[in-house]
Amino acid sequence: MIVASVVGARPQFVKAAVVSRALAAAGLDERGIHTGQHYDANMSQVFFDELAIPRPAVQLDCGGGNHAEQTAKMLTELDRALRSLRPDRVLVYGDTNSTLAAALAATKRHLPVAHVEAGLRSFNRQMPEEINRVLTDHASDLLFPPTESAAAQLRREGIAEDAIVAVGDVMRDATRLFADLSTDDPFEPTRRHPRLALVTIHRAENVDDPERLRAIAAGLRGLAERLDVVLPVHPRTRKALDTLSADESSLGAVQTIEPLGYLDMLRTVRGADLVVTDSGGLQKEAAFLGTACLTLRTETEWTELVSLGWNRLHDPRQAATVAAAADEWLDAFAPQPLPDALFGDGHASEKVAAALRDRRVATG
Repeated sequence: MIVASVVGARPQFVKAAVVSRALAAAGLDERGIHTGQHYDANMSQVFFDELAIPRPAVQLDCGGGNHAEQTAKMLTELDRALRSLRPDRVLVYGDTNSTLAAALAATKRHLPVAHVEAGLRSFNRQMPEEINRVLTDHASDLLFPPTESAAAQLRREGIAEDAIVAVGDVMRDATRLFADLSTDDPFEPTRRHPRLALVTIHRAENVDDPERLRAIAAGLRGLAERLDVVLPVHPRTRKALDTLSADESSLGAVQTIEPLGYLDMLRTVRGADLVVTDSGGLQKEAAFLGTACLTLRTETEWTELVSLGWNRLHDPRQAATVAAAADEWLDAFAPQPLPDALFGDGHASEKVAAALRDRRVATG
């Protein structure tokens, strides 16, 4: 059985790292396709190198452009790639433009689609990721929700029960597998305060809105007066900051660095007292590694982490108050243990591979 795995963005590389190992162990023939959505070396190649991800069979060049331009280019190039590879199934991850384009290209070629991380919903249709994940789920015939609440959402949307295979979260697998490789001393800035915050900001709704970005920059300046703050700067964020005036884009005492590889990110999250982010995956990694998280969004797909006290939402339109919110959250932080059943047992990738193998037999 040939499985075409499509990746293109940083979070997908981490998921693919563990799933690819499981596919090989299950005897499946994986052919990777990299769309090039993230093409900066610090956002792409470093993950392939340090996580030993197999070299893609097909490397596309579909980075840049707005959502419509990028998705259209990917759709055209992925159609050609799938026509050449002739896979039995297409495997997609998450909620990026690469995810949606691959699901559409496969469906139009009458190729079955499997979606890792299915069923997540923020219920905010202004988020491009929300549109991507909803459409991908309804184009897929095999769906791998990471939690039971995600599986329940798929059922509410009318997805057939036999298409849903709740396997757990492959990001839990990745943390379990790679955390032991990231045991060196965490990245440390020149310390001025007893506590350290790791910050990541990259979502379009935060960085492409100048007013919101100004508020976030002001909030981070204030945060750096109370904690040591490290900010790996996403290329999208750097470009957006460059459009603001020097005063508006100033981050004060925030220590800005290049994007981190996955192992360095795990080290830094583990060594931090607080994660401030708009990332979906980092919310989970913070909880897996025992670190408090303050999310600069008004909603999250990972509602369980909020209810269990690992994560708190903070409206990015009120980002100027993030320093006070961080102090309050660190003082109040007393999370409940993560239930063993919530994100799976750390072997979700093996269950994905087994389902793909067994579904081949069931469908002929």
